[in-house]
Amino acid sequence: MANTVFLYIGSIVITLWGIGHLYPTKAIVRGFGDISRDNRLIITMSWINEGLTLIFIGLLVLIITILMDILNPVSILVIRAAAVFLVILSVVSLFTGVKTSIIPVKICPAVKTGCAILFILGSYLR
Repeated sequence: MANTVFLYIGSIVITLWGIGHLYPTKAIVRGFGDISRDNRLIITMSWINEGLTLIFIGLLVLIITILMDILNPVSILVIRAAAVFLVILSVVSLFTGVKTSIIPVKICPAVKTGCAILFILGSYLR
C-alpha cells in the first residue's frame, strides 16, 4: 500500500511540475531580451520539451500505478527507468539551472530527484 502512495505522490508532483514549466514559457523567453528569432524558438522549444517530458513521465507512472499490477516486472522496470531518467534530467538542471537567479529553476533538481526517490521507493516496497 505504501508503494502506491509513493508512486501517486511522485507522479502527481512531477506532472504538476511539468505543467508549471509550460505556463511561464512566454515570460521566460521575453526575459532573454532582444535575441534572434532562432534563439527565441530554440528556448521556447526547450522549455516546452522539458515540460512535456515531465508530464509524460508523471502520467506514465500514474497510469501504470492505476491500471497495472505494479508488482509486474515490466511495471517495475518502467517505473525505475522513469526514476533514472528524472535523475539524469536533475543532473543536467543541477549543472545549468541552479546558476540562474530564477528560484523555480534553482529548485528543479530537488523536485526531480525527490520524485525519482519516490518512484524508487514505490518500486521496491511491497
